[in-house]
Amino acid sequence: MVPEFSLHDRTRLRWRARRGLLENDLILTRFLDAYESRLTDADVAELTRLLELSDNELMDYLLARKEPEGDLATPAMRDLLNRLRSV
Repeated sequence: MVPEFSLHDRTRLRWRARRGLLENDLILTRFLDAYESRLTDADVAELTRLLELSDNELMDYLLARKEPEGDLATPAMRDLLNRLRSV
């Protein structure tokens, strides 16, 4: 079951998207600029999981150097990564 996210939870995403690696920061900011108002609770949940990764792990996923494995290998995560990679 996907949790429900409040407006506060959603606005925190932009703050959490600020990363130490400029490349991650740019991709995440562009993605939020384009999709923030259309993110579903499932999208927010998956994005929150991505933001828990280290900067280097996140960059590998965003630049398609690595594909999700284990508990990250879900259709929802793959869809989110495809949208992140397209911005």
